[in-house]
Amino acid sequence: MSTCCRSLPWRHHLPPVKRITIAIDGYSSCGKSTLAKQLAHHLHYTYIDSGAMYRAVALYAMENGLIQDDVLDKANLLRVLPNVHIAFKHDDGTQRSATMLDGRNVEHRIREMDVSNNVTLVSPVPEVRAKLVQLQQQMGQGGGVVMDGRDIGTVVFPDAEVKFFMTASAEVRAQRRYLELKGRGADVTLQQVLDNLERRDLDDTTREADPLIEAPDAFVIDNSHLTSSEQFDLALGHVVKAIGVVAEA
Repeated sequence: MSTCCRSLPWRHHLPPVKRITIAIDGYSSCGKSTLAKQLAHHLHYTYIDSGAMYRAVALYAMENGLIQDDVLDKANLLRVLPNVHIAFKHDDGTQRSATMLDGRNVEHRIREMDVSNNVTLVSPVPEVRAKLVQLQQQMGQGGGVVMDGRDIGTVVFPDAEVKFFMTASAEVRAQRRYLELKGRGADVTLQQVLDNLERRDLDDTTREADPLIEAPDAFVIDNSHLTSSEQFDLALGHVVKAIGVVAEA
């Protein structure tokens, strides 16, 4: 999707008001992080990629022999979980936030297909979710945060002033993800990407711990046929309205 954003009157004249929390949930590869980064950059908010945190746990499990033949050694993962340190650090080279696993930049590694295929083994584990939710809530204290994931508006920040639930057709999402991976030189087929997305959708919506559901007060954005600019315009309109309400309170 295009990253160009049209100029709108409110974009350059936002009044100094209370910094709110923006929660973005939705299916895999539906542009959550793109929108979150755009909003965070425009509002000068902190962007937190909760999905990257689960990917980092999956990578840790892979690198330490805790995933073998698509089976997670849950007992040993829980034993070492307190020692897994995840943080975000500004990357001067990319001018973006990078995911750090035990002090190591793993931003690009966690986006590869083998990690994607193993995320669903660790993400349903209640103890993993509890640890990461607590960390996410600590990161978001005080507002001025845009966070995207699967349970941000329902579990992490149920009182967020603005919530979005994003979706798009599986075929559109697979095509976007496929082009992204091929752009990085990945050896992957479109069918493999589609199969991975459909598997993750099923796991995300059926897991017992904090499944992906639409918060009752979330604004739904189906971006199957929206450009990045159109999506941003739509979302920012809702944010501006919320900031106005906050300003009047």
